[in-house]
Amino acid sequence: MYCYKIRNAKLDIYNELTKLYSLYIVDISEKQIKNIIFDLGGVILNIDYNLLVKSFSEIGLPHFEDFFSQKKQKIFFDEYEKGNISSSEFRKKLKKQCIPNTSDEAIDSAWNAMLLDLPKERLDFLMFVKSRYRTFLLSNTNEIHINCIYNYLKKNFQKNDFSSCFEKVYLSYEIGMRKPDAEIFEKVINENGLNKIETLFIDDSSQHIESARNFGIQTYLLDVKKESIQHVFKT
Repeated sequence: MYCYKIRNAKLDIYNELTKLYSLYIVDISEKQIKNIIFDLGGVILNIDYNLLVKSFSEIGLPHFEDFFSQKKQKIFFDEYEKGNISSSEFRKKLKKQCIPNTSDEAIDSAWNAMLLDLPKERLDFLMFVKSRYRTFLLSNTNEIHINCIYNYLKKNFQKNDFSSCFEKVYLSYEIGMRKPDAEIFEKVINENGLNKIETLFIDDSSQHIESARNFGIQTYLLDVKKESIQHVFKT
């Protein structure tokens, strides 16, 4: 009897989500989309680059936007996101720019300051979309950030990672590639046998969108100041 009630409760939740998002799904299916590749920061997880700048200025590194921003960054950030340098090496490079004796913990805290929250309704929506499409996560990220994000997931949603939310997760530092390089899109497409015309890539960075579009993937540039991923399914 108890298990029956649980199954019924899950079915009720699914039915409610179906009613809530049915209008979104119909419109996207008319475009013959079968696969969706999601970016992480800005698209799924809320982030704020201004907090990053503020936090590093407090430990002696002003104008951090000259080192790292959404549109450009110094080469060692690229190398860290590709997993070519360790977290220890990454911290050492930043410490050289900060006040003397800055700790690893202070570097991590400043680096993670840009990571905000993931609304539960957005996570529920991702689970619902996964039930209708083949979904993938493709993120330029790094060991320090992903550890912080996974700790957030454990604390707030009892999830160890994003594996239950997507068919497959691609993190730049684990695969040695990063957006906007075409090879990373080619990897996702080829490894999963996807048709590019039937695949939608959602990102909030124009340079990533342009690269994916040139590769032949359908794209949507998310304006995070005006919309969330739910809005994509309305158009």
